[in-house]
Amino acid sequence: MKVDQWTMALAAAGLITQATAMRAEEKVNSALTALSSTTLSGYVDTSAQWNFGTGNANLPPYKFGGAGKADGFNLDVVQLRLEKPLDETEWAAGYRVDLWLGPDANSLRTSSLFGNGGFAGQNDFALRQAYVSLRLPIYNGLDWKIGVFDSIIGYESVEAPSDPNYTRSYGHTLEPQTHTGVLASYRFSNLVSASLGIANTLGPAINGRASAPFNPMAESYKTYMGSIALTAPESWASLSGSTLYAGAVNGFDPGYLGSASSYYVGATLATPVSGLRFGTAWDYLDVGNLSGENWAVAGYISYQATEKLSFHARAEYLKDRGAAKFFIDNFGNPTNPDEVLDLTLTLEYDLWKNVLSRLELRWDHSLSGQGVYGGANTTDTAGTGDLKNAWMLAANVIYRF
Repeated sequence: MKVDQWTMALAAAGLITQATAMRAEEKVNSALTALSSTTLSGYVDTSAQWNFGTGNANLPPYKFGGAGKADGFNLDVVQLRLEKPLDETEWAAGYRVDLWLGPDANSLRTSSLFGNGGFAGQNDFALRQAYVSLRLPIYNGLDWKIGVFDSIIGYESVEAPSDPNYTRSYGHTLEPQTHTGVLASYRFSNLVSASLGIANTLGPAINGRASAPFNPMAESYKTYMGSIALTAPESWASLSGSTLYAGAVNGFDPGYLGSASSYYVGATLATPVSGLRFGTAWDYLDVGNLSGENWAVAGYISYQATEKLSFHARAEYLKDRGAAKFFIDNFGNPTNPDEVLDLTLTLEYDLWKNVLSRLELRWDHSLSGQGVYGGANTTDTAGTGDLKNAWMLAANVIYRF
């Protein structure tokens, strides 16, 4: 066994024994071997935003937006990822840890009940994901995630560089985000895959519970989820690689103190035109016995014009009304009209290596005759809004490593 010179010097000086030196070296080598397959990656997400007009007390309440980013320069978030992915062996094992630092980390709300951030997690730090991944050699291989992981439904990602647009959709905002539990995934073939999971709650708080002393459900009450993905085969010619995805999550929602269900259907369609893809997404939130309509449908277009230049557009319709209205503030007041149209245009030009840079124009329009945008420093009553339109122009620069 090879022992480093420093350890040998300590042994020669009588500060440690030769046997201790060898055991210490064994532990160091074992740790280095385990770490050698671990990768460090992540990104730094920054932006600058201009909201047209005067008064930003009431802005469209999509996730990772809000008045805190209006009319100024922003650090959105820094993500650090430590990961040992599953390899191709039968009994593969690995892990992933995603850490978030910066203002967007507060929106994740993953702080555990007794964490330093409390319920809101307002400390600019969050644990986005942390799970152990395992494979059982059952036919094509049954893969497991055990710990904290992202929701299995949705067209858009919580990870900004993976999204076609800078701002998030209302459908993404309606979806559950993070679960503490177990998720099993199996690929039947190159065309069909599925996932099934069980978690504590629908809510993002790590180790949250649906039962007493903080919530009213029985100790046995859990959250259940499932999804299926279909991929078009090569024989479909220009449609090859198109995907259809459907999923559902049902369980206890701490926000409503009762059961809730989220349903999702989405598709990505390849086309005969090189670089042109279409997408669609439908999200529906059903909150127990409360009457309401909480759903959104969106269409996406992406065109990769050159290696560096691409264009992305999203059109979305949101219906959010009734006793279970999703977009309300802490005092129970609506923060969005009953019906909303969102149009988003994004130009991406990646001039520098590892840098994603994009310019985005977004328009949110009230279709219900109800105006709630604006407020404070406008002609309406301070703190309230009566505008039916909200316009925003943003520049987004992300460095990925």
